[in-house]
Amino acid sequence: MRRDDRNDPFDDIFREIERMMNDVMGDGVEVSDAGFGSDTHVDIHETDEEVRVIADMPGVAKDDIGLTCDGKALTISAENDRRAYDERVSLPGRVDEHSARATYNNGVLEVRLERADGSAEIDVD
Repeated sequence: MRRDDRNDPFDDIFREIERMMNDVMGDGVEVSDAGFGSDTHVDIHETDEEVRVIADMPGVAKDDIGLTCDGKALTISAENDRRAYDERVSLPGRVDEHSARATYNNGVLEVRLERADGSAEIDVD
């Protein structure tokens, strides 16, 4: 439903609220215009040892899912006949991207990533 904002005295207020909500919601999960995220739920769980990302991706075949990680963010992409999924999820801490393990069962994707070792100590000579 689209509201008719011609002659709406509250139009500026609604636009500002929408802008602020977009700013707040954009901090953790960057969602493309492709539709993934608008009706899909993504959870991030973390412990001292690992980070788990769980995403609902109904109707997607396992072979159509693409995952990449740079240690700071996880990118999930897939496409089916109804929509394209493309989402970059900022991780709560640095992870070892080479440790990633993913499972996909009944439309639910789970990616487990081990936390990266802390920074190295440097000896001063």
